[in-house]
Amino acid sequence: MLPVDHLPKPKNSAGRSLPKAIGVGLALGALVLLAVWSGPLGWYLLVAVAVGVATWEVVTRLREHSYQVPRVLMILLGQAMVWLSWPFDTTGLVAAYVTAVLVMMFGRLFYHGPNTAPQNYLRDTAVAIFVLTWIPLFASFAAMLSLIPSDGTWAGAYIVTFMLCVIASDTGGFIAGVMFGSHPMAPAVSPKKSWEGFAGSIIGGSVTGALTVSLLLEHQWWIGAIMGIGLVICATLGDLVESQFKRELGIKDMSAMLPGHGGLMDRLDGMLPSAMVTWLVLSIIGG
Repeated sequence: MLPVDHLPKPKNSAGRSLPKAIGVGLALGALVLLAVWSGPLGWYLLVAVAVGVATWEVVTRLREHSYQVPRVLMILLGQAMVWLSWPFDTTGLVAAYVTAVLVMMFGRLFYHGPNTAPQNYLRDTAVAIFVLTWIPLFASFAAMLSLIPSDGTWAGAYIVTFMLCVIASDTGGFIAGVMFGSHPMAPAVSPKKSWEGFAGSIIGGSVTGALTVSLLLEHQWWIGAIMGIGLVICATLGDLVESQFKRELGIKDMSAMLPGHGGLMDRLDGMLPSAMVTWLVLSIIGG
């Protein structure tokens, strides 16, 4: 056994309280497992609640910085997108999304009444559509993982595959970034995001994708590896998007809801866009 002095020393700080972060992470993991075990309804309920809370967080921060975005209406439109994807699949999702976009485009025209010209119309309408895409649209693909034809496979295996790949990506990136991170990926957007961390995420996501797709879903391992790489790329870019979002608003976290993590959206930022890639690959092999 090597002495402690021979072990590599971290190059970077974790940036948060690890005990709190681990405790909250375990609680969230248990909640996810319970939702997966309870079937599509439980999973949809969890996704719908997450979409509502994340939308509330983001819209609240926007409204604090003078953006005129209707909070309650955005939450309701997001819920429609999630729930209509259950009976009508992508058709229901697209129909609800287009309806939500039209509501934002037309409703913003008369925000101050028919006799007053709208202020910052393009800015506020664009950011509302951005939020609708960023949160409920992407999250609906995570919800639809529970509806992929099982073909003899446990239906929850698709969700478990997705969650394990996300965890492996986050863990690999965290360890590699803290221990070896010295080359910033996009310092103007997120100074702490390093190429070493990205490499750790690629390794974790691709290996876990290969193992879960081959062992849980009984498909070729290389499909899972490709899926894992796509998931990591989308998750990393999702992290950068949220970093730039918070940078422009001048905030550190979306909220203080989750001790050691920040807000719920601070946990979902990378998971949401990666859900679309995962659904695309798994729905193809599942079908």
